[in-house]
Amino acid sequence: MKEKMWQLELIAMMVSKLLLFDFSASDDWSAWEIENDVVMGGNSSSKLERSAEGIAIFKGKVSLENNGGFASLQYHFSTKTIKGYKKALILLKGDGKAYQFRMKSSLKDKASYIYTFQTTGDWETVEVPLNEMEPVFRGKKLDLPNFSADTIQEIRFLIGNKKAEDFRLEIKKIELDRNQ
Repeated sequence: MKEKMWQLELIAMMVSKLLLFDFSASDDWSAWEIENDVVMGGNSSSKLERSAEGIAIFKGKVSLENNGGFASLQYHFSTKTIKGYKKALILLKGDGKAYQFRMKSSLKDKASYIYTFQTTGDWETVEVPLNEMEPVFRGKKLDLPNFSADTIQEIRFLIGNKKAEDFRLEIKKIELDRNQ
């Protein structure tokens, strides 16, 4: 049994990319969920739509009413081992606004590890260095080390730029890469 586990670990180490989700290659998006500031009394709204090409469109309106100010799209999954992966690669098209990519090593964790990126309005591959993802809880940076976990159970996209705004983020694929 130990030899079999060792062989599986060796195969995993040789694979340079780990697909987390490819919207255009999957018909089942049921594990993706919207979570907006309404959980705290806010009024932001968002939804997930499928384009004719099978691309995810996360869009909506961020409202600052009732101390609101964010909209998010999250994906929970069984534990994935990510030891040795250096960065996330996200193929997307934004609207020129800033977004956060978030990860949690466990659904039990209170803190999320976040990386903020600016979109250009064109299709692009956003590179997220995992070791630059900072720990945050309810919008406050925590005095903890940056992301260094060997497993993940959640990824999320969040918009919360401290202003009321409409947004649109198209997402095709999310994967992890071992290369620098």
